[in-house]
Amino acid sequence: MRVSADGESAVFYNGQNLGEYDAVIPRIAATHTFFGTSVVRQFEIIGTYCLNGSLGITRSRDKLRSLQTLARKGIKIPSTGSTHSTNDVGGLIDTVGGAPLVIKLLEGTQGLGVVLARSRKAAESVIQAFSGLESDILVQDFIDEAKGSDLRVFVVGGRVVAAMMRTAAKGDFRSNVYRGGSAKKVRITKEEEKMAVRSARELKLSVAGVDIIRSKKGPMILEVNSSPGLEGIETASEINVAEQIIKYIERKQKNLRKEMKSVQT
Repeated sequence: MRVSADGESAVFYNGQNLGEYDAVIPRIAATHTFFGTSVVRQFEIIGTYCLNGSLGITRSRDKLRSLQTLARKGIKIPSTGSTHSTNDVGGLIDTVGGAPLVIKLLEGTQGLGVVLARSRKAAESVIQAFSGLESDILVQDFIDEAKGSDLRVFVVGGRVVAAMMRTAAKGDFRSNVYRGGSAKKVRITKEEEKMAVRSARELKLSVAGVDIIRSKKGPMILEVNSSPGLEGIETASEINVAEQIIKYIERKQKNLRKEMKSVQT
């Protein structure tokens, strides 16, 4: 990337200036979040429309920050605690009401770095073990009544285009399809639809995979993904989500051109 204040900022690939594009669809792996969002910011600087902006991607990739943002807006989430230190493991466990609880590494993805501790002693052992990785730790209340299932709701341009229910494989509690879970088409409630759309909007994401869990207290947001996979949701819902994304970009570009013409006239 070349960063310049004289209008010469650019993005290069294999030594070649990529020039101007109407739109960019960021697909950034969790391991490349820092540099990936830098590239997205560079495209923003040179005036290219980015389907998900750098701010939204950064917010969603930081699990604690995203939950803090949603909680501040009054969107329901499971009781959550976080720490970088293990000086008060007991206090951390107590923040979510004790065991059973789910323990997560903030950098984890696709179910990796996520452990269910059914007893207080097990929770203490896992937290101590995770602390050796020098990673921030997040703990959440375990929603037992969900029975290993959650919802993946796909939001594009402020509306829900597809949804599926994911169920954990036998003997596991993680519903991720990548971890051997299964998925099927599901009808979501109006409350769940509004919650998914609002969560994507609050995190500044045009496209998002919103994970919702059904609890005794009503639906709650588990996570909001800025680069959600398409294969699982398209197979389960029988909806061409990729087509919906492209159509949204086309509508967005059409509106942007109209705005530019009105400014010029």
